[in-house]
Amino acid sequence: MRGWSQTDLARKIRKTAERRGLRSGAVKQRISKWENGRANPDDDSQDLLAEVFDTDPALVRALGWPHWVPGYDSTLSLGPGSTVPALREALKLSIDRRAFLGYTGASLTGIALQWAVSEPSAMADARGGSRVDANLVDMLEDHSVRLTALATEQRQHAARLLDAHLTTVTDLIADGRYTSGMGKRLHALAASLSQTVGWYRFDHGRHASAARFWHGALHSAHASGDRDLGAGVLSDLAYQATWLRDPRTAVEILEHALTRVTHPTARSLLHLRKARAHAALGESAVCNRSLAAAERELGAAAGDPSPAWCAWMSPSDLAVDSGRCQLDLGDPRKAHQLIQEGTGLLPHARTKTRAVFRTYEAGAFLRSGDIDQAAAAASEALTMANRIGAPRCVALVRDLVPAFTGHASAEGVPELLELARAS
Repeated sequence: MRGWSQTDLARKIRKTAERRGLRSGAVKQRISKWENGRANPDDDSQDLLAEVFDTDPALVRALGWPHWVPGYDSTLSLGPGSTVPALREALKLSIDRRAFLGYTGASLTGIALQWAVSEPSAMADARGGSRVDANLVDMLEDHSVRLTALATEQRQHAARLLDAHLTTVTDLIADGRYTSGMGKRLHALAASLSQTVGWYRFDHGRHASAARFWHGALHSAHASGDRDLGAGVLSDLAYQATWLRDPRTAVEILEHALTRVTHPTARSLLHLRKARAHAALGESAVCNRSLAAAERELGAAAGDPSPAWCAWMSPSDLAVDSGRCQLDLGDPRKAHQLIQEGTGLLPHARTKTRAVFRTYEAGAFLRSGDIDQAAAAASEALTMANRIGAPRCVALVRDLVPAFTGHASAEGVPELLELARAS
């Protein structure tokens, strides 16, 4: 990690502790246990590690161990034969030192550029192994649609099925015998499954794992020739970068992704995520231009149905995320208006999204000083998130909790704090 040996890192931790007037028992053997998942550092050790890695302590608390640890892994170059290694890397079940190492911003931006300027290699017939015919691929695609379409409260019970399905498809790509047409369908299927598995990992705060599945999905989408799907996967990586407080990397990824995406709904979503990144950077003018582009694309006529990965994109999402942008840019009144408008348009079935939107409302109420309304919105969001199993939404509410601690007498705040402690 950063070219340091375990002995080097232990020494840096001890020196950091000494500067604080503390003592640390960090030694090479303990570092080894942390890296290999045999033990977790306590809170004091994580504070020392955060200082050594120059990491924001708030990120340590928000992400938890080991997901906040900065990593320096490199992405695989796109090209013939890259899909199976990328997918199998993500599917590794054993915990090793790379299990909590993610990709650098430069690495992600680099693969986004490669995707934008390169064409997939012509897919030759795969001649080894057992024959993979259209009936088998039809069945796999049908099962994939069912699994990826599960609601959040059902998907939490099907995570292992998704992993197993992706493993099956990956093995067929690696070992099966099929035509180039069947190969493209298998790669598109692997990309869709890996994208879904990545979101499940992301929702559970397993950010390094999520990035690896999206990395695998990008390789598979590239091999299949599906440019819009590849752009969607890049936008997922960009969304994660913004979430992990690296919006500049998100902007750079999305600028490359937008050069090749074609469907209006897909373009709308990418512009909207780019707007969120610009808002996080405080860049109001370019943020508003991206929001205008998102609105324009969402209203544009399309000859084909929206791709499955962005078919949910709607005026509700546009309004609420526009409101979130305004919140980041310091206009809570406009933010509240847009978030409330968008939440009202949201279909009842999208429970997880509604919970996330309610946390945004709570944030807008907090910025406006309306504490009781903020507590009501946050409590509703947390209750929904607990019921359906949406840990990312739980984390969003927990991030708001410190703002309530000075208002313990306000209506609904004690109940919210108790609910947060129990979540």
